[in-house]
Amino acid sequence: MGLVTVTTVLFSVSAALATLVVVLFFLVLRRPRRDDPADAAGSVFMGVNERLEGMARELSDALERANEDGRRARFLTELTGSLDLDEVLRRTLDAAAAMPGIDAAMIVLEQGDAGPLVATHGMNAEEAGRQPLNSPPGGGKAQAVTVNYRYAAGQTGRNGDLIRGGLFVPLIADERNAIGTLAVFWRGGDREPSRDEIAAVEELAAGSGPAVENARRFREARQLADLDALTELHNRRYFQETLEREVARAQRYERPLGLMVLDLDDFKAINDRTGHLAGDAVLAQAAERVREVVRSADIACRIGGDEFAVILPESTREEAEQLYTRLQRAVSSHPIADVGRLFLSAGIAELRRGDDATSIFARADAALYRAKKAGKGQMSAADDLGESFRR
Repeated sequence: MGLVTVTTVLFSVSAALATLVVVLFFLVLRRPRRDDPADAAGSVFMGVNERLEGMARELSDALERANEDGRRARFLTELTGSLDLDEVLRRTLDAAAAMPGIDAAMIVLEQGDAGPLVATHGMNAEEAGRQPLNSPPGGGKAQAVTVNYRYAAGQTGRNGDLIRGGLFVPLIADERNAIGTLAVFWRGGDREPSRDEIAAVEELAAGSGPAVENARRFREARQLADLDALTELHNRRYFQETLEREVARAQRYERPLGLMVLDLDDFKAINDRTGHLAGDAVLAQAAERVREVVRSADIACRIGGDEFAVILPESTREEAEQLYTRLQRAVSSHPIADVGRLFLSAGIAELRRGDDATSIFARADAALYRAKKAGKGQMSAADDLGESFRR
Protein backbone atom coordinates (compact mmCIF):
# COMPACT_ATOMS: atom_id res chain seq x y z
CA MET A 1 0.00 0.00 0.00
CA GLY A 2 1.54 3.26 -1.09
CA LEU A 3 1.10 6.98 -0.62
CA VAL A 4 -2.05 7.12 -2.76
CA THR A 5 -3.83 4.57 -0.54
CA VAL A 6 -2.80 6.33 2.67
CA THR A 7 -4.04 9.66 1.26
CA THR A 8 -7.35 8.02 0.31
CA VAL A 9 -7.78 6.65 3.84
CA LEU A 10 -7.08 10.09 5.35
CA PHE A 11 -9.52 11.83 3.01
CA SER A 12 -12.31 9.30 3.63
CA VAL A 13 -12.02 9.38 7.41
CA SER A 14 -11.70 13.19 7.49
CA ALA A 15 -14.84 13.55 5.35
CA ALA A 16 -16.72 11.20 7.66
CA LEU A 17 -15.65 13.20 10.69
CA ALA A 18 -16.78 16.47 9.11
CA THR A 19 -20.13 14.97 8.16
CA LEU A 20 -20.69 13.62 11.67
CA VAL A 21 -19.93 17.01 13.27
CA VAL A 22 -22.42 18.80 10.96
CA VAL A 23 -25.17 16.24 11.58
CA LEU A 24 -24.73 16.36 15.34
CA PHE A 25 -24.72 20.15 15.30
CA PHE A 26 -28.13 20.24 13.62
CA LEU A 27 -29.42 17.57 15.99
CA VAL A 28 -28.51 19.81 18.91
CA LEU A 29 -30.33 22.78 17.34
CA ARG A 30 -33.49 20.76 16.66
CA ARG A 31 -33.47 18.88 19.98
CA PRO A 32 -36.63 19.66 22.10
CA ARG A 33 -35.99 21.86 25.10
CA ARG A 34 -36.02 20.19 28.49
CA ASP A 35 -36.07 21.47 31.99
CA ASP A 36 -32.28 21.63 32.04
CA PRO A 37 -30.95 22.72 28.64
CA ALA A 38 -27.34 22.61 29.88
CA ASP A 39 -27.59 18.93 30.77
CA ALA A 40 -29.13 18.10 27.42
CA ALA A 41 -26.45 19.96 25.51
CA GLY A 42 -23.73 18.37 27.64
CA SER A 43 -25.08 14.90 26.99
CA VAL A 44 -25.20 15.50 23.26
CA PHE A 45 -21.67 16.86 23.13
CA MET A 46 -20.37 13.97 25.25
CA GLY A 47 -21.82 11.64 22.67
CA VAL A 48 -20.17 13.68 19.91
CA ASN A 49 -16.85 13.49 21.73
CA GLU A 50 -17.08 9.71 22.15
CA ARG A 51 -17.87 9.28 18.47
CA LEU A 52 -14.99 11.55 17.48
CA GLU A 53 -12.58 9.62 19.70
CA GLY A 54 -13.76 6.34 18.20
CA MET A 55 -13.27 7.63 14.68
CA ALA A 56 -9.84 8.99 15.63
CA ARG A 57 -8.87 5.52 16.87
CA GLU A 58 -10.14 3.98 13.65
CA LEU A 59 -8.16 6.57 11.68
CA SER A 60 -5.01 5.80 13.69
CA ASP A 61 -5.44 2.06 13.17
CA ALA A 62 -6.04 2.55 9.44
CA LEU A 63 -2.94 4.69 9.13
CA GLU A 64 -0.85 2.16 11.02
CA ARG A 65 -2.07 -0.65 8.77
CA ALA A 66 -1.37 1.46 5.71
CA ASN A 67 2.13 2.31 6.92
CA GLU A 68 2.84 -1.32 7.76
CA ASP A 69 1.65 -2.46 4.33
CA GLY A 70 3.82 0.23 2.76
CA ARG A 71 6.89 -0.82 4.73
CA ARG A 72 6.31 -4.47 3.81
CA ALA A 73 5.92 -3.63 0.12
CA ARG A 74 9.09 -1.51 0.11
CA PHE A 75 11.00 -4.26 1.95
CA LEU A 76 10.00 -6.96 -0.55
CA THR A 77 10.76 -4.65 -3.50
CA GLU A 78 14.24 -3.90 -2.17
CA LEU A 79 14.80 -7.58 -1.32
CA THR A 80 13.92 -8.91 -4.75
CA GLY A 81 16.14 -6.25 -6.33
CA SER A 82 19.32 -7.72 -4.82
CA LEU A 83 21.26 -10.82 -5.93
CA ASP A 84 23.79 -10.62 -3.11
CA LEU A 85 22.96 -13.57 -0.85
CA ASP A 86 24.57 -12.07 2.25
CA GLU A 87 22.56 -8.86 1.83
CA VAL A 88 19.27 -10.72 1.26
CA LEU A 89 19.82 -12.85 4.37
CA ARG A 90 20.79 -9.82 6.46
CA ARG A 91 17.72 -7.83 5.41
CA THR A 92 15.39 -10.75 6.09
CA LEU A 93 16.91 -11.33 9.53
CA ASP A 94 16.69 -7.61 10.33
CA ALA A 95 13.00 -7.61 9.40
CA ALA A 96 12.34 -10.71 11.52
CA ALA A 97 14.21 -9.37 14.55
CA ALA A 98 12.33 -6.05 14.31
CA MET A 99 8.98 -7.75 14.97
CA PRO A 100 7.44 -6.91 18.38
CA GLY A 101 8.52 -9.34 21.10
CA ILE A 102 11.30 -10.91 18.99
CA ASP A 103 14.89 -10.80 20.27
CA ALA A 104 16.79 -12.96 17.76
CA ALA A 105 16.39 -14.59 14.35
CA MET A 106 18.07 -17.34 12.35
CA ILE A 107 17.97 -18.60 8.77
CA VAL A 108 19.14 -22.11 7.86
CA LEU A 109 19.59 -22.88 4.15
CA GLU A 110 19.90 -26.48 3.02
CA GLN A 111 22.93 -27.07 0.76
CA GLY A 112 23.01 -30.82 0.23
CA ASP A 113 26.34 -32.48 0.95
CA ALA A 114 27.97 -29.11 1.68
CA GLY A 115 26.02 -28.85 4.94
CA PRO A 116 23.60 -26.11 5.97
CA LEU A 117 24.34 -22.40 5.64
CA VAL A 118 23.41 -20.65 8.90
CA ALA A 119 22.90 -16.89 9.31
CA THR A 120 21.84 -15.27 12.59
CA HIS A 121 20.83 -11.95 14.14
CA GLY A 122 20.94 -11.24 17.87
CA MET A 123 22.37 -14.61 18.96
CA ASN A 124 25.87 -16.00 19.40
CA ALA A 125 27.37 -19.07 17.73
CA GLU A 126 26.79 -21.26 20.79
CA GLU A 127 23.08 -20.40 20.86
CA ALA A 128 22.76 -20.98 17.12
CA GLY A 129 24.49 -24.36 17.46
CA ARG A 130 21.84 -25.54 19.92
CA GLN A 131 18.96 -24.91 17.50
CA PRO A 132 17.47 -27.60 15.24
CA LEU A 133 18.77 -27.23 11.68
CA ASN A 134 16.20 -29.40 9.91
CA SER A 135 13.20 -27.81 8.20
CA PRO A 136 9.90 -28.17 10.06
CA PRO A 137 7.42 -30.66 8.60
CA GLY A 138 5.09 -29.63 5.86
CA GLY A 139 7.36 -29.29 2.81
CA GLY A 140 6.08 -26.45 0.68
CA LYS A 141 3.26 -25.68 3.12
CA ALA A 142 4.18 -22.99 5.63
CA GLN A 143 3.51 -24.92 8.85
CA ALA A 144 4.93 -23.19 11.89
CA VAL A 145 6.46 -25.12 14.79
CA THR A 146 6.79 -23.57 18.24
CA VAL A 147 9.60 -24.69 20.53
CA ASN A 148 9.78 -23.94 24.27
CA TYR A 149 13.03 -24.24 26.23
CA ARG A 150 13.43 -25.43 29.80
CA TYR A 151 16.56 -24.82 31.87
CA ALA A 152 17.82 -26.10 35.18
CA ALA A 153 17.66 -23.64 38.08
CA GLY A 154 21.43 -23.23 38.07
CA GLN A 155 21.46 -22.30 34.38
CA THR A 156 18.84 -19.59 34.69
CA GLY A 157 20.57 -18.21 37.75
CA ARG A 158 23.83 -17.75 35.88
CA ASN A 159 22.21 -16.27 32.81
CA GLY A 160 18.80 -14.69 32.98
CA ASP A 161 18.88 -13.73 29.30
CA LEU A 162 18.51 -17.23 27.87
CA ILE A 163 16.31 -17.97 24.87
CA ARG A 164 12.95 -19.14 26.21
CA GLY A 165 11.13 -19.99 23.01
CA GLY A 166 11.25 -20.06 19.23
CA LEU A 167 9.01 -20.20 16.19
CA PHE A 168 10.26 -22.14 13.16
CA VAL A 169 8.70 -21.62 9.72
CA PRO A 170 9.72 -23.18 6.37
CA LEU A 171 11.43 -20.74 4.03
CA ILE A 172 9.47 -21.21 0.82
CA ALA A 173 11.01 -20.86 -2.65
CA ASP A 174 7.84 -21.78 -4.51
CA GLU A 175 4.57 -23.60 -3.85
CA ARG A 176 6.30 -26.99 -3.65
CA ASN A 177 9.77 -26.50 -2.21
CA ALA A 178 11.11 -25.37 1.15
CA ILE A 179 14.76 -24.33 0.88
CA GLY A 180 15.37 -23.96 4.60
CA THR A 181 13.98 -22.44 7.77
CA LEU A 182 13.30 -18.98 9.15
CA ALA A 183 13.20 -18.98 12.96
CA VAL A 184 12.52 -16.22 15.48
CA PHE A 185 13.26 -16.36 19.22
CA TRP A 186 12.31 -14.51 22.39
CA ARG A 187 14.21 -14.23 25.65
CA GLY A 188 11.43 -13.09 27.96
CA GLY A 189 9.31 -15.35 30.12
CA ASP A 190 7.37 -18.34 28.87
CA ARG A 191 4.76 -17.42 26.29
CA GLU A 192 3.04 -18.71 23.19
CA PRO A 193 3.06 -16.71 19.96
CA SER A 194 -0.32 -15.40 18.88
CA ARG A 195 -1.97 -16.24 15.57
CA ASP A 196 -1.09 -12.79 14.28
CA GLU A 197 2.61 -13.28 15.20
CA ILE A 198 2.70 -16.68 13.50
CA ALA A 199 1.00 -15.24 10.42
CA ALA A 200 3.53 -12.38 10.28
CA VAL A 201 6.51 -14.76 10.38
CA GLU A 202 4.92 -17.04 7.79
CA GLU A 203 4.27 -14.04 5.55
CA LEU A 204 7.89 -12.90 5.87
CA ALA A 205 9.16 -16.41 5.06
CA ALA A 206 6.88 -16.70 2.03
CA GLY A 207 7.79 -13.23 0.79
CA SER A 208 11.56 -13.49 1.24
CA GLY A 209 11.95 -17.14 0.18
CA PRO A 210 12.03 -16.50 -3.61
CA ALA A 211 14.57 -13.67 -3.16
CA VAL A 212 16.82 -15.92 -1.04
CA GLU A 213 16.61 -18.71 -3.61
CA ASN A 214 17.40 -16.36 -6.53
CA ALA A 215 20.42 -14.95 -4.67
CA ARG A 216 21.64 -18.43 -3.79
CA ARG A 217 21.38 -19.64 -7.37
CA PHE A 218 23.22 -16.53 -8.55
CA ARG A 219 26.03 -17.20 -6.07
CA GLU A 220 26.32 -20.82 -7.18
CA ALA A 221 26.37 -19.82 -10.84
CA ARG A 222 28.99 -17.15 -10.16
CA GLN A 223 31.16 -19.62 -8.25
CA LEU A 224 30.99 -22.08 -11.14
CA ALA A 225 31.81 -19.31 -13.59
CA ASP A 226 34.84 -18.34 -11.50
CA LEU A 227 36.31 -21.87 -11.42
CA ASP A 228 38.53 -23.62 -13.93
CA ALA A 229 36.70 -26.85 -14.78
CA LEU A 230 39.84 -29.00 -15.03
CA THR A 231 41.75 -27.95 -11.90
CA GLU A 232 38.93 -26.54 -9.74
CA LEU A 233 41.14 -23.54 -9.08
CA HIS A 234 39.90 -20.03 -9.80
CA ASN A 235 40.20 -19.05 -13.45
CA ARG A 236 42.14 -16.23 -15.08
CA ARG A 237 39.22 -13.78 -15.13
CA TYR A 238 38.71 -14.23 -11.41
CA PHE A 239 42.46 -13.84 -10.86
CA GLN A 240 42.58 -10.53 -12.68
CA GLU A 241 39.54 -9.12 -10.88
CA THR A 242 40.76 -10.30 -7.48
CA LEU A 243 44.32 -9.08 -7.96
CA GLU A 244 43.05 -5.60 -8.85
CA ARG A 245 40.79 -5.56 -5.80
CA GLU A 246 43.45 -6.85 -3.39
CA VAL A 247 46.12 -4.48 -4.69
CA ALA A 248 43.75 -1.52 -4.30
CA ARG A 249 42.85 -2.59 -0.76
CA ALA A 250 46.47 -3.14 0.25
CA GLN A 251 47.52 0.24 -1.16
CA ARG A 252 44.64 2.02 0.56
CA TYR A 253 45.38 0.55 3.99
CA GLU A 254 49.14 0.17 3.48
CA ARG A 255 49.07 -3.57 4.07
CA PRO A 256 51.50 -6.20 2.71
CA LEU A 257 50.55 -8.32 -0.29
CA GLY A 258 52.48 -11.11 -1.99
CA LEU A 259 52.09 -12.59 -5.46
CA MET A 260 53.50 -15.88 -6.73
CA VAL A 261 53.42 -17.01 -10.37
CA LEU A 262 54.28 -20.69 -11.00
CA ASP A 263 54.38 -23.27 -13.76
CA LEU A 264 55.18 -26.95 -14.11
CA ASP A 265 58.67 -27.65 -15.46
CA ASP A 266 58.87 -29.55 -18.79
CA PHE A 267 55.11 -29.83 -19.09
CA LYS A 268 55.19 -29.44 -22.88
CA ALA A 269 57.39 -32.52 -23.11
CA ILE A 270 54.89 -34.43 -20.94
CA ASN A 271 52.05 -33.44 -23.26
CA ASP A 272 54.05 -34.44 -26.33
CA ARG A 273 54.99 -37.82 -24.82
CA THR A 274 51.70 -38.84 -23.16
CA GLY A 275 49.06 -36.89 -25.05
CA HIS A 276 46.76 -34.10 -23.96
CA LEU A 277 44.34 -36.27 -22.01
CA ALA A 278 47.14 -37.63 -19.85
CA GLY A 279 48.52 -34.09 -19.59
CA ASP A 280 45.17 -32.89 -18.28
CA ALA A 281 45.25 -35.60 -15.61
CA VAL A 282 48.71 -34.39 -14.55
CA LEU A 283 47.48 -30.81 -14.28
CA ALA A 284 44.45 -31.88 -12.24
CA GLN A 285 46.60 -33.83 -9.75
CA ALA A 286 49.15 -31.04 -9.44
CA ALA A 287 46.34 -28.53 -8.81
CA GLU A 288 44.86 -30.79 -6.13
CA ARG A 289 48.17 -30.77 -4.27
CA VAL A 290 48.31 -26.98 -4.59
CA ARG A 291 44.82 -26.67 -3.08
CA GLU A 292 45.82 -28.83 -0.13
CA VAL A 293 48.78 -26.59 0.77
CA VAL A 294 47.57 -23.00 0.31
CA ARG A 295 45.95 -21.23 3.25
CA SER A 296 42.26 -20.44 3.29
CA ALA A 297 43.12 -16.73 2.89
CA ASP A 298 45.29 -17.36 -0.20
CA ILE A 299 43.72 -17.24 -3.67
CA ALA A 300 45.06 -19.97 -5.97
CA CYS A 301 44.27 -19.65 -9.69
CA ARG A 302 45.04 -21.27 -13.02
CA ILE A 303 46.01 -18.45 -15.36
CA GLY A 304 47.28 -20.41 -18.38
CA GLY A 305 47.93 -23.91 -19.70
CA ASP A 306 50.33 -25.09 -16.99
CA GLU A 307 50.72 -21.72 -15.29
CA PHE A 308 49.31 -20.94 -11.88
CA ALA A 309 49.26 -17.94 -9.57
CA VAL A 310 48.66 -17.46 -5.86
CA ILE A 311 47.60 -14.12 -4.36
CA LEU A 312 48.72 -13.84 -0.73
CA PRO A 313 46.86 -11.09 1.17
CA GLU A 314 48.60 -9.76 4.28
CA SER A 315 51.82 -11.57 3.29
CA THR A 316 55.41 -10.51 2.74
CA ARG A 317 57.91 -11.85 0.22
CA GLU A 318 59.43 -14.11 2.91
CA GLU A 319 56.04 -15.66 3.62
CA ALA A 320 55.47 -16.22 -0.10
CA GLU A 321 58.86 -17.96 -0.29
CA GLN A 322 57.85 -20.25 2.58
CA LEU A 323 54.65 -21.14 0.75
CA TYR A 324 56.67 -21.97 -2.39
CA THR A 325 58.80 -24.38 -0.37
CA ARG A 326 55.68 -26.19 0.87
CA LEU A 327 54.18 -26.27 -2.61
CA GLN A 328 57.36 -27.66 -4.13
CA ARG A 329 57.50 -30.37 -1.49
CA ALA A 330 53.85 -31.32 -2.03
CA VAL A 331 54.14 -31.52 -5.82
CA SER A 332 57.54 -33.20 -6.14
CA SER A 333 57.58 -35.55 -3.13
CA HIS A 334 55.44 -38.24 -4.86
CA PRO A 335 55.14 -39.19 -8.54
CA ILE A 336 52.11 -37.88 -10.40
CA ALA A 337 50.26 -40.29 -12.69
CA ASP A 338 52.74 -42.09 -14.96
CA VAL A 339 55.14 -39.19 -15.50
CA GLY A 340 57.16 -39.43 -12.29
CA ARG A 341 58.18 -36.53 -10.10
CA LEU A 342 57.30 -33.01 -11.18
CA PHE A 343 58.83 -29.68 -10.17
CA LEU A 344 57.50 -26.17 -9.94
CA SER A 345 59.30 -22.98 -10.88
CA ALA A 346 58.10 -19.74 -9.33
CA GLY A 347 58.49 -15.99 -9.45
CA ILE A 348 57.59 -13.95 -6.39
CA ALA A 349 56.89 -10.25 -5.96
CA GLU A 350 55.84 -8.14 -3.00
CA LEU A 351 53.61 -5.11 -3.34
CA ARG A 352 55.44 -1.79 -3.44
CA ARG A 353 54.08 1.68 -2.91
CA GLY A 354 52.65 2.90 -6.22
CA ASP A 355 52.15 -0.63 -7.63
CA ASP A 356 49.02 -1.59 -9.50
CA ALA A 357 47.87 -5.06 -10.55
CA THR A 358 49.73 -4.86 -13.85
CA SER A 359 53.08 -3.82 -12.40
CA ILE A 360 53.22 -6.37 -9.57
CA PHE A 361 52.24 -9.16 -11.98
CA ALA A 362 54.88 -8.05 -14.48
CA ARG A 363 57.59 -8.21 -11.79
CA ALA A 364 56.45 -11.65 -10.59
CA ASP A 365 56.30 -12.93 -14.18
CA ALA A 366 59.80 -11.60 -14.93
CA ALA A 367 61.06 -13.36 -11.79
CA LEU A 368 59.47 -16.61 -13.01
CA TYR A 369 61.31 -16.25 -16.33
CA ARG A 370 64.61 -15.94 -14.45
CA ALA A 371 63.78 -18.99 -12.33
CA LYS A 372 63.04 -21.06 -15.46
CA LYS A 373 66.39 -20.11 -16.94
CA ALA A 374 68.14 -21.16 -13.74
CA GLY A 375 66.88 -24.77 -13.96
CA LYS A 376 64.11 -27.00 -12.64
CA GLY A 377 62.42 -26.44 -9.34
CA GLN A 378 63.77 -22.94 -8.80
CA MET A 379 62.29 -19.85 -7.19
CA SER A 380 63.26 -16.26 -7.91
CA ALA A 381 62.14 -13.11 -6.13
CA ALA A 382 61.60 -9.89 -8.04
CA ASP A 383 64.37 -7.30 -7.81
CA ASP A 384 62.11 -4.92 -5.96
CA LEU A 385 63.06 -1.30 -5.70
CA GLY A 386 60.95 0.98 -3.59
CA GLU A 387 59.07 0.86 -0.32
CA SER A 388 57.02 -2.16 0.67
CA PHE A 389 54.29 -2.32 3.31
CA ARG A 390 55.30 -4.22 6.43
CA ARG A 391 53.31 -4.99 9.56
